[in-house]
Amino acid sequence: MLTTALRNVLAHKARLLMTVLAVCLGVAFVSGTLVFADSTAAAQRAAASRNFTDVAVSVSAKESPSAPDRPSVLTDALARRLAGVPGVTAVRPSVDGSAVLNAADGTPLRAKQGTNLAASFDPARYPLAEGHAPAAEDEIAVDRGTAAAGGLHLGDTVTLATDGPALTARLVGIVTTQDTRVTAGGTLTLFDRATAQKLFAAPGHYTSIDVSAGPGTSQYELAQRIEGMLPADQAEATTGQAQADQQAIYVGTLTRSYQKMPMVFAGVSLFIGSFLVVNTFTMLVSRRTREIALLRAVGATRRQVVRSLLAEAVVVGVVASVLGFALGLGIASVLPDLLSGGGNQLPQGPLVIGARPVAAALSVGVGVTVLAAWLPSRRAARIAPIEALRSATRPAERSRLRTGTGVGLLLLGVGLLASLAGSAKDASEKNLHSAMLGCGVLVAALILLAPVVAPPVIRLTGCLTRRFGIAGRLAQQNALRDPRRTAATAATLLISTALVSGLATIGSSTGQALDRQAADGLGADYVISTGNTMTGIDPAAVQRVAGTPGVRTASAVADSTAVIGGKVREISGVDPASVDQTMKLDFLSGSLKELGPGRIAISSNVARETGVGAGGQVNARMGRGEGFTKYTVVGVYQDNPTARDAVGARDEVQRNGFKPDSVQRILVRGDSVSEGALRTAVGNNPLLKVQDRTALVREAAGTMSDLLTLMYGLLSIGVVISALGIVNTLAMSVTERTREIGALRALGMDRPGVRQMIRLEAVTVAAFGTLLGLAGGLFGAWAVGALTGGAMKQYTLVLPWGTLALVCLASLVIGALAAAVPARRAASLSPLEAVAEG
Repeated sequence: MLTTALRNVLAHKARLLMTVLAVCLGVAFVSGTLVFADSTAAAQRAAASRNFTDVAVSVSAKESPSAPDRPSVLTDALARRLAGVPGVTAVRPSVDGSAVLNAADGTPLRAKQGTNLAASFDPARYPLAEGHAPAAEDEIAVDRGTAAAGGLHLGDTVTLATDGPALTARLVGIVTTQDTRVTAGGTLTLFDRATAQKLFAAPGHYTSIDVSAGPGTSQYELAQRIEGMLPADQAEATTGQAQADQQAIYVGTLTRSYQKMPMVFAGVSLFIGSFLVVNTFTMLVSRRTREIALLRAVGATRRQVVRSLLAEAVVVGVVASVLGFALGLGIASVLPDLLSGGGNQLPQGPLVIGARPVAAALSVGVGVTVLAAWLPSRRAARIAPIEALRSATRPAERSRLRTGTGVGLLLLGVGLLASLAGSAKDASEKNLHSAMLGCGVLVAALILLAPVVAPPVIRLTGCLTRRFGIAGRLAQQNALRDPRRTAATAATLLISTALVSGLATIGSSTGQALDRQAADGLGADYVISTGNTMTGIDPAAVQRVAGTPGVRTASAVADSTAVIGGKVREISGVDPASVDQTMKLDFLSGSLKELGPGRIAISSNVARETGVGAGGQVNARMGRGEGFTKYTVVGVYQDNPTARDAVGARDEVQRNGFKPDSVQRILVRGDSVSEGALRTAVGNNPLLKVQDRTALVREAAGTMSDLLTLMYGLLSIGVVISALGIVNTLAMSVTERTREIGALRALGMDRPGVRQMIRLEAVTVAAFGTLLGLAGGLFGAWAVGALTGGAMKQYTLVLPWGTLALVCLASLVIGALAAAVPARRAASLSPLEAVAEG
C-alpha cells in the first residue's frame, strides 16, 4: 500500500502541484516570520552588545518622588572615586536626555517615534564621521540617519527643543552610532558637556557614569564593589550586559508589531489553503474510485485505503513544507528591508535558523495537509467494491448531516450576531470575542450549506452565462453537475471575500465615524499640542498665540492622567469660562457650571464602566498626586476625543500634573488666522503640533490604516489561493470530461467554443463564491459595527462601494485568468483521441 501511495503521488504530480503551492504559501509565512523574529532578536542583542562593548558597569541616578528636582549625586567627585575602585580602567561621565529637532523644511523630525535621544558628546561611543565635536552652547552634532531623514547638512541652523521653548543651534558634526534605539527610527542630538548638563541635569552633575573593567574582572563583581560605595537612595549600578539586554528588549517592543502581520497572513493562507487540499483529495478519490474498488476487491482493508491516501498527503505535506521553508527564508531575508521604511531601520544580521522554525514548517505543512485529506480518505474507504466497479463515477450525494449541521450553525451564528447588534452597548472585550465567534460560526455555516445554496444561485447567474449561447449553457450545467465540488472550489473565494468585505465595511464606517467625532467634538479652528503629559507649552508662547492677529480665543488646556475606577484615564484641565468656545461637549446629564476643585465631569464610557452618574462621587488619583481623593461628578458627556475621559478645573490638574503649572494644549479660535502664524507664535517649536480641523480629522482616520493594510494583504492571499483552487479543479474536471469534450468537438464545437465554456464555468464558480462571501461579510460587518455604534453615536454603516465593486470585479477576473491553462488544454484535445481516451 505504501508503494501504491508513492506511485499515485508520482502519477498525479501535476494535479497535486497546486495543492503543494497553496500549503507552501502558509508554511512560508509561518517559517519566514519565525526566522525573521529570531534573526531580528539576535541582531538586536548583537547591536546592543556592541553599543555597550566597553561598558562593564553603568551608574545612574535615582529620582526621588518627594524631591524630583534634586540634583543628582553623580558628580566629578564621584567619578574620581569610581576611578579608584579596584578593577576599573576607565570612567566616562555622560549626560543623557531627550531633544526633538525640526527637519530642514521646518517640520518636527521623527517626533512620533518617542526615541529622540540627546547626550553629551562622547567620541568613544559616537565616532565622528564629518565635521567636529560640538564645543559651544549653540553647536550640536547628529547621527547620519537623523541628518539624512531631516535633510540636514553641516553648517545648517537647526531648531530644536528639549522640554521648553525652542532653541537654535548650528550643526557642526555628524557621527555614527550603533544604538538600536536610534537605528530603529529615533534621533540622536549631541551637545558639549556643559550645555548638556545645563539642559538635562545641573552644572557639574551627570545622569550616568560608565565604567570599564580590566582583564579578569567580571561585570557582576565590579558592580557589587561599586554598589557598596553608592548612596542607596540616590544612585544604582547596573552591569553593561544588563543594559544591553534591556535595550534589546525595548527595541524589540518597538518592532514586535512587525512580526504580527505576517503571522496573520500565515493563518489565513493556511485556513483557506486547507479547503483547496480537501477539494483536491476529494476529486482524486472520485477519479480513482475504480482503482480503490479494485484494491478492496483484491484484499485491501478500509484502514489500508485510508492509510494509503494519508501517506500521499504526508508526501505532499513534506514537499510543501520543504518548499515553503525555502521560500520562508527568502521572506525572512527581505522583511527587514520591507519593514525599515519611514525612518525605521531594523538591526541587520545573518539569518538565525533554529529548531523552532523547522519544526513549525513541518508540523504546519504536514499537519494541515493530513487533516484536510482525512475526510476524503474516510469517504473513499466506505466505497463498496462491487458498487464502485459498476461505474467509474457516481452522482454526488447530499449529506443530510452536513445540511442539518449547516442550518444549525447558521441559526446559531445569525442569532448570536443579531443579539449583539440589538443589546450590546459597547465594544468591550467580551462583546468583541462574542462577535468574532459569531462571525466564525457564520462562515462555517456558509461553507457547509454552500452545496445546497449553489444550484439556485448558479441558476440565477445562468441568466448571464446563457447569453453566450451553447457554451454558456454547458458551463452552467457543468457547475451544477457536482454542487459539492463547486462549493469546495468556491470556498476559498467565499472566505477571502467575506474577510475583505467585512473588514472594508467596518474600516470605512469606523473611519468616517472617527472623522465626524473629531470634527463634532471640537469647536476650535486649530489645536496646538505637545502630544504627551511629560512636556509643556512655554507660558510665553500661550500669550503670543493669544496676541496673534486673527485669534479671538486661545484656551489653554492642562492634560494629565487620573486613576478612576481602577484604570488610568486621560483628564483635561479647562477654564469653564472659555471651554464652551473651543470644545463641543454634549452632556447627557449635568454640566460644567459647577466645575471646580474637587469636582470633575466624566465621559459616558467612564460613567458606564464605573456606574457613577451626575451627582455621584468617584475615588480618583490625579497625575503624580499621592493617595486617592473623592471627586463629585458634575456631569456626564458623550465620548469626546477633545475632552478625553474626564474634565477637571485647570488649576487643579496643573498642580497635580507631571509637569506642574504647565499646559499641554492650546485650543485656538479665530478669523483668518494661518497655521504659519501660529507656528511662528510658538517659535517653530518641534515639540508642538499645530493642526487645523482637517489635519485632526485626517489623523483620526489614520487609525484605520493598519486595518486597511491587513485587508489588502488578506485580499492578495485570497486571490492567489483562490486562483490555485480554480486551476486545480478545472484541470481535474477537464481530465474527467475528456470523452465529453471529444464528443462536443466531434459534434461541431470549435476550439474557441471549448475555451469559452471552460472560462465561463470558472467565472460562474467565482461569482457564486463571491456572492456568498459578500452576504456573510456584510452581515458580520453590520453586527460588529453595532458594537461601535453603541459607544459612538456618530457611527453609521457605510458601504465602501468602490472596494466592494473592486472585489467583485477581481473575483471574476481571477476566475477567467485561472481558467486559461485548463481551457487551452481542453481545446487542444483531438476529438477522436479524446473519445478513445475517455
